[in-house]
Amino acid sequence: MGIVIALIIFGLIVTIHEFGHFICAKLSGVRVLEFSVGMGPKLIKKRKGETFYSLRLLPIGGYCAMEGEDASGDDPRSFRNAKLWKRMLILVAGAFMNFVLGFVMIVVFVSMFEVIPTNQVKGFYGTENEDGTKTYYSQSCNTGLRSNDIIVKMDDVTIYSFLDVDYIFSSAQSEVHDVVVKRDGKRVKLENVTFHNEQTGESMDFGFVTKEKNPLTVTKCSGKVFMSMGHIIELSLKQMFTGKAKKEDVSGPVGVVTSISETTSEARSASDAIFMLAYMTSMITINVGIFNLLPIPALDGGRLLFCFIELIRRKPVKPEHEGYVHLAGMVLLFGIMIFATYNDIIRLIHK
Repeated sequence: MGIVIALIIFGLIVTIHEFGHFICAKLSGVRVLEFSVGMGPKLIKKRKGETFYSLRLLPIGGYCAMEGEDASGDDPRSFRNAKLWKRMLILVAGAFMNFVLGFVMIVVFVSMFEVIPTNQVKGFYGTENEDGTKTYYSQSCNTGLRSNDIIVKMDDVTIYSFLDVDYIFSSAQSEVHDVVVKRDGKRVKLENVTFHNEQTGESMDFGFVTKEKNPLTVTKCSGKVFMSMGHIIELSLKQMFTGKAKKEDVSGPVGVVTSISETTSEARSASDAIFMLAYMTSMITINVGIFNLLPIPALDGGRLLFCFIELIRRKPVKPEHEGYVHLAGMVLLFGIMIFATYNDIIRLIHK
């Protein structure tokens, strides 16, 4: 059951990306040859107007085939004959729809919070002594952090929400961090703040100020969490491309499906499952949107790069030359996909 849910979610993420291209192409007057939900052998294929709509066997994606995507032609409604700004909007629309889906999923799981967390320090963990004094288990309050501080940066990483703090604690090798806070309306830099809860051994040694849940606080928190997720994905991609990330950590579709399946299976209740699925779906779809906008050949970002080149040169690059570049990019992406799938299979074997 978990694998079925994972495949449906994975298919939804890719399909909604292609739907962004589809709807924008239709609105721009570009001829769409086929819009497919799923990949592989077709189960249903029906023509409506000039476009074929198909449902295919494998729920792992979809595609939007437009006239003249990879070659020039005489059709005035082909993709390459559309105005440059229209082509750029069509290319961006896929990632935009991924971001819309991500925000909706964030709203879903944030709405499940009992209260809405902020990135303002509420207090520190400790115990009351018999003489009325308090013994703190939190080292951060002894090394510079104060109640009501609003955390703005940690180790030069901008903090949009509590999610950024969690990410830094989980990925850092040290419990000592440089922190910038907003205190009494002023920005204050705190150096060498130690985060350690002596009772639990965890880095999280303070509590966050929370707000009452209502449509406004849910929407604001969702926006901040959206920014955090995009920021975390950006940091992760930088680590991957600079070689700081371990090769063993690279994961592909098999790993994604496995993680979603395991999350569903391990959930203690239906609400837990919904919460974690919404969280994972939002993270994955935002990841897909950002990755597709990278200026890598064969991706939407690579095609956008050629649009910018055309904007500067005042004439397009020859389709055959651009095609060679995208073909090379496709080979590179297939290589990365094979390597990531190999890692996923090795992890499954070790489990």
